[in-house]
Formats: sequence, C-alpha cells, structure tokens
Amino acid sequence: MALHFSDAEFESRFEKLKAVMEAERLDAMLLFAQESMYWLTGYDTFGFCFFQCLVVTREGQMVLLTRSADQRQAKHTSNLSDIRVWVDRGSASPVLQLKDMLFDMDLLGSRLGVEYDTHGMTGKIALQLNAELTSFANISDASDLIPELRAVKSPEEITYVRKAAELADEAFHAAMDEIKPGVSEGHILAAMQGAIFEGGGDYPGNEFIIGSGADALLCRYKAGRRNLTAQDQITLEWAGSYRHYHAAVMRTVVIGTPTDRHQEMYVAAREALSAVETQLVTGKTFGDVFDAHAERMDAHDMMQHRLNACGYSLGARFTPSWMDTPMAYKANPAEVKPNMVIFMHMILMDSITGTAMTLGQTYLTTEGAPESLSTLPLDLPVKSG
Repeated sequence: MALHFSDAEFESRFEKLKAVMEAERLDAMLLFAQESMYWLTGYDTFGFCFFQCLVVTREGQMVLLTRSADQRQAKHTSNLSDIRVWVDRGSASPVLQLKDMLFDMDLLGSRLGVEYDTHGMTGKIALQLNAELTSFANISDASDLIPELRAVKSPEEITYVRKAAELADEAFHAAMDEIKPGVSEGHILAAMQGAIFEGGGDYPGNEFIIGSGADALLCRYKAGRRNLTAQDQITLEWAGSYRHYHAAVMRTVVIGTPTDRHQEMYVAAREALSAVETQLVTGKTFGDVFDAHAERMDAHDMMQHRLNACGYSLGARFTPSWMDTPMAYKANPAEVKPNMVIFMHMILMDSITGTAMTLGQTYLTTEGAPESLSTLPLDLPVKSG
C-alpha cells in the first residue's frame, strides 16, 4: 500500500473523529470530501469528480462506495478493507446503491452526518441524496467536522508541510533565474513547476497564478502567455506541494526600475504582513488577523486596492483549490491555534495606475510567535531590464 502516514497516525485521527461524532450524536457520517478520505484513510484519487462516498460509523466501521476505476486505487493507496463498487449501467443511481448499502449496514433510522460543502458533492447528488434519505434516516450537515480537525496539524503532517515549503522556495529561485526581458511567462512557469516535480513534489490543488504587465493585477490563473519587457511587473502565486500538503508563497517582481507607486504599495504590504504576524498567536481569531491587515493597508490609503480577505489555512487539498479553512476575513470567529499552517497574502492592485504589488508566505503557528516556513527574503524583488 502507498500509505504516507503511520498506523498510529491514522488511528489517532479516527479516534478524534469518533469523539466528535459522539459529541454530535451521529451514528455515522457520509464523507464526500476527498480531503476527508485522504486524511482518514490515505485514499488518494481524483475520482471524486464522480460519485463516491466513504461511510464511517461511530463504532469504527468504514466502507467505501466508489466506481470500478477507483477500486484498485483505493486498495493501493488506503488502509480500507471494505471497498464496494457502484455499477454504471443505464439509469442506475449510485445514490440508490448507497441507500441499499446503508440498509445493509443497519443504519435505517440512524443519525447521519453528511459532508455537503465539498467539491465532491454536486448539487444534483445533494438533491438525490436528500430525496432518498430523508425518510430513511435523520440527516444533517456535518461539513465542518473534519475540516476543523484537519486545521491543526500533527508532527507527521508538519514534516510534509516543511518539505512543501522547501519546494516552494526552490520554485521561486528557478523563476528568478529566468525572469528577464524577452522571456515568456510559459518558460518561467515551466521552470517553477519543474523544480517542484524534480524535488519529488506533486501537482498543486490549483494552477499557479502568473501574470505580467496588466495581467499582474489578476488574482487567478488564465490561459494565454506574453513575453516580459524591459520595464515590467510579474505577479506569481504558487505553492510547493508534497504528499498533497501545500505551502504557498506570493510575490510581485519588478523588471527594470520600480516606480514610486510600486515602492508605496510595497511599504504598505510589508507593514501589513508584519502586523498580521502579531495576530497569528493563540487566543486571537482569524477576524483579528484580517483587522490587522486592513488597518495597516488603510493607513496607507490602500482600502480601494486591497481585498476583503488576507489569507487562509493550508493542508492536504485536492483539485480545484489549495485553499482551506479557516480564512482570514472580517469578524471570522475561528480561533488561531498552535500547529496551524496559514498562508498570509498581502495583495494590492491599483487599476488606476496599473500597478500590482503582492507579498505573501506560509506560517506555522506555535505556542508563541509564528514561524515562517519560507526562507525567501521579504524585500521587493527586482530584476534589471
């Protein structure tokens, strides 16, 4: 089996989940989030784009219902022993096959928690599931239970996060070696991805963000490439990924001479990042973190250029996004706890002058001050034109 964690680690996770289920008075959970399945059993696949469900009972039974294409995948990558296949045929419904399986597991009339808030659960599946199970059992939304457990990392997980951070730093060094006038964004992107793959890393949960010139103001990946000019700017947001654990970094690199506006925006971003570091401590909330960011940005008259969130938790994530919960936005009451992995991004986009400025890195929270997992300098990166 291709398991990346010890038996004791998986047992500890299962015990934590069973304790939460006991507290929530749930007899079983229907897991649709690939992240939950990976965390609990090691099951590693992108087959969650089709219907699959891991049923977990409070008594300790785990049964995976998946497609035939993922049966061997589950046997090879997980500690699951009970793997059942729903059959693609005609108008057959996997939800009905799940219902039959739940009946066989003696869960008729039970209290079932369902993971609705995940990319592995489509609206169509949710409607069918509710229609079939409402009269079968007492169902409730249990989407937040495992993400809250996953937010605090174990020592084994932190080892992988540190490796992901090393790969992220290597990717930036590879990018800086290539950034110069006349070079294609595609060449830079290839260098970054190549450094991570050569270092034993994985595909990230979403595409790297890369954009130069006017596209440096975008916060999402898009298709299309351009070549850098002698006076330019390029925004990069990327993550090292190792065993699916992520460590993200963000920078805007200036090619040529930074403008006065670049310098002004950099100062605001650097002060804001220092401010949020003071809030990444036990007892503070993710809302406190955002407020610290907003106060510094607004003190530099950057309110109209900043975002309404400034970071989020990271962990083992699957397509289409490496973003995890909790997120740093106004009034979020989620608490900062030791051993969280949190990406802080200071993003400023001035559409009036066409100027971009970003600064971000991933932190590990501790009993005291947060630890930056990246060794990259926080200075404004500049390459000569």
